[in-house]
Amino acid sequence: MKPPPFDYVRPASFAEAASIVGERGNTARILAGGQSLVAMLNMRVARPQLLVDISRLDDANYIRVCDDHVAIGCATSQRDLEHWPSLAAELPLVAQALPWVGHEQTRSSGTVCGSIAHADPSSELPLCLSVMNGSVVVLSLGQRRIIPARSFFTGMLQTACADHEVIEEVRFPRADGDSGTGFREVAMRHGDFAIVAIAVLARSDGLTIGVGGATDRPETCDWPVLEGSALTDALNDWAWSLDCQDDLHATASYRRKLIRSLGKLTVEEAMKCRS
Repeated sequence: MKPPPFDYVRPASFAEAASIVGERGNTARILAGGQSLVAMLNMRVARPQLLVDISRLDDANYIRVCDDHVAIGCATSQRDLEHWPSLAAELPLVAQALPWVGHEQTRSSGTVCGSIAHADPSSELPLCLSVMNGSVVVLSLGQRRIIPARSFFTGMLQTACADHEVIEEVRFPRADGDSGTGFREVAMRHGDFAIVAIAVLARSDGLTIGVGGATDRPETCDWPVLEGSALTDALNDWAWSLDCQDDLHATASYRRKLIRSLGKLTVEEAMKCRS
């Protein structure tokens, strides 16, 4: 299929891009890596009147280490982040998850912020951002706001980003050196979206566990340190509390089983990594 007709503009700066989207609202869409948007255009799921291409903007392509977080610009590719020398030390959970994101070819074009903006509930990066309690910075007509990740994802392919706003950067909290991380997923084939993905952040005072692919958004839960039967019971209760979905790939029952089994393995991995 071919996309519906649209106008195309390549702004000279991110501020100009944000201004265009701020004025055009839901008739404009940002084009960064295009790995999700182009497919949606071809299937005519998305019908924007204007594409705003930010893929070559130098001022939107960056990885910056700040006091308590790593800021990743909206034109930064997943491959650039994957090959960032400080990734494993600064963002170990993201380092574990990135090899599961699509394939090397798609990571070369797909952007980190594009994955966050698309908000597929089976996608690995929204899950990591939620578990790490990161945030999304959005901009419109000079007005900037910071949205916590756990409030940003509102449903299937839906976010708290308004039509007149554009994602400027995402912020992943830096590793504190006293935590362990774990990431596992089950998919039909490597590179496919997850049937269930589990991400865990283990600290001395507790656990944060998240699941992707089970419901219409990333789900997270904060627990004290749990082991043995207490962990098994908590995972079982949590799996049954979630509104897991049936689809062509798996039943809700199978997803709950994966949350219990995969969750236990991933928590143990994160705890072992911490010790």
